[in-house]
Amino acid sequence: MKDLLGMMSKAKEMQAKFQALQEEIAAMEASGQSGGGLVSVTISGKFEMRSLKIDPSLFKEDDVEVLEDLILAAHNDAKTKVEAAMQEKTHELTAGLPIPSGFKLPF
Repeated sequence: MKDLLGMMSKAKEMQAKFQALQEEIAAMEASGQSGGGLVSVTISGKFEMRSLKIDPSLFKEDDVEVLEDLILAAHNDAKTKVEAAMQEKTHELTAGLPIPSGFKLPF
C-alpha cells in the first residue's frame, strides 16, 4: 500500500512538471529563415506565427510565387526548431522513466 501511495504522489508530481513544461513551451518562440535571410518568421511554442519580416528587395510582381515559397520555408524552419526544443525539454523531464520508445506525450 505504501508503494501505491508513493506512486500516486510521484504521478501528481510528474503531472505538475508536465503542466509547467507545457506552459514553458507555449511561451517560447523560435525564428526561421529562408532565402539567405530574405524572409524571417517567428512562431510560438503553439506554432502560431508571431512575426514575419520580408526584405523589400523581394517585392516585385513577377516574384510572388518565390516570395510565397520563401515564407512557407521560413515558417517550416521555425516550426522544426520549436519541435526540436519541445522534444529536448520532454526528454530532460522524462529522463530515467521507463517510457516505451516512440511514445508521444500529451502535447
